[in-house]
Amino acid sequence: MTATAELFRRHGYTGTGLKQIVAAAGAPFGSVYHFFPGGKAQLGEEVVRRSGAEFRDLVLTVLDHSPDLVTGVGMVFTGAAHTLVATGYEDACPIETVALEVANTNEPLRVATADVFGDWLTAGTGRFTRHGLPEDTARALVTSMICSLEGAFVLSRALRDPEPVLTAGAVVVEAVRRALAEAGDRQAG
Repeated sequence: MTATAELFRRHGYTGTGLKQIVAAAGAPFGSVYHFFPGGKAQLGEEVVRRSGAEFRDLVLTVLDHSPDLVTGVGMVFTGAAHTLVATGYEDACPIETVALEVANTNEPLRVATADVFGDWLTAGTGRFTRHGLPEDTARALVTSMICSLEGAFVLSRALRDPEPVLTAGAVVVEAVRRALAEAGDRQAG
């Protein structure tokens, strides 16, 4: 599934054929239907869900191993920018790539991407509230973080420039910094 996720990230769902998938995985063609009787649609749904969980875990690991939330958020965006540059702007988020492509044409994949984004919102909100932010503020910040990162991926890939990701990160970092200061003031007051 890793090979399929990479192909989706680079070429999208419709731009990735089964022959590419089995070639990248080094597997016989029939294995797709053996393991995924629903074919590419079932494989795509499972890849979206697994990739979504992997990206969630990656971001949470960065946040958990950072000295503070502000630094962690900044590191997420900086890491994303470095990955884009290092991969020639090919490796962005496979969830965003698939979501943009199938939102109006493939309901099972739309639901899978929606579930992944919902999971990210829930997990991120939980992490942000651990730092003293009210749940509604935490959810709004996580929503802004996801929207900023995903939109910046698109712009950075088109421009072949990490600036949009770094700029979006700076804006989100400042919003998190302000929210934490306000939450601290409320607790002190």
